[in-house]
Amino acid sequence: MTSVSNHQPNIIRTERGLTISGTRITLYDVMDYVTAQYPQKFIRSLFDLTEEQINAALSYIEANRPEVEAEYQLVLKQAEENRQYWEERSREHLTRAAKRPPKPGQEALWAKLQEQKARHELEA
Repeated sequence: MTSVSNHQPNIIRTERGLTISGTRITLYDVMDYVTAQYPQKFIRSLFDLTEEQINAALSYIEANRPEVEAEYQLVLKQAEENRQYWEERSREHLTRAAKRPPKPGQEALWAKLQEQKARHELEA
């Protein structure tokens, strides 16, 4: 009698959220494509998952749809808040950087850049 390993992929909770065990792929990554109604074969190929892994993910999503959806919405909300935060930080940084005088020895480059910006604004 031979021993058969019952090592089936499952869904585990990590610091990143619900994750396909043995991967760094979260159910929220998969949810984007499930929500957009991509075929299972495409999702599996996109994330380089085994048949067992994609089946485990899709089965878990289906069996726990309300909870997964609620958590997915929280993840999307957090991602949007992060995007807005970093966009604002970048805008502030670029505004401050634009007000700084050019470094010594870069005056000619700065003048050329300002000339190109002015030309671009006229074309727009």
